[in-house]
Amino acid sequence: MTLLTRAGCSMCERAARQLAVLREELNFELVDTDVDVAAEAGDPTLRARYGDLLPVILLNGTEHSYWDVDEQQLRADLTAR
Repeated sequence: MTLLTRAGCSMCERAARQLAVLREELNFELVDTDVDVAAEAGDPTLRARYGDLLPVILLNGTEHSYWDVDEQQLRADLTAR
């Protein structure tokens, strides 16, 4: 799972906290990617695609939810794997 964020985003920070709790419970790998840092490193793709939707959760590379963690759906999707 990947959490797309940017510095100074309070919604991103809240999503990161929620996912950290869920990660402990459901045992999944979580990668935090700052879209602005990725763009500065030469890959503007994530910022161009998701910049207005942050935070965004990607599950297996596919958009799962944005702005808020859809905890109920995320639990269902993770337990189905």
